[in-house]
Amino acid sequence: MSKLTKSADSNFTFLFGKRNYIFMAIGLAVILFGFLLMMGPDANTRPDGTFDPNYWNDGIFSWRRIRLAPFIIMVGFAIEIYAILLNPNKKTAE
Repeated sequence: MSKLTKSADSNFTFLFGKRNYIFMAIGLAVILFGFLLMMGPDANTRPDGTFDPNYWNDGIFSWRRIRLAPFIIMVGFAIEIYAILLNPNKKTAE
């Protein structure tokens, strides 16, 4: 069997820098938080958690699910776009 050897001219580098990956993780966490805000019981689920086809829960039309959660998800996607476009080679001003 042949052994894998590392040649002298092969330098492995990541596509993005450390700051890019930090912002990507933050954006992913914000997106997941938005989806958690959107979760909840069905329209036919009683407050005690049982399913009843004769019961209607208006909680599916709450402000949190209809307005806040999609806005938080869009903010998370904007953070992801910023993380991708962030230049990892740019030096910070001292």
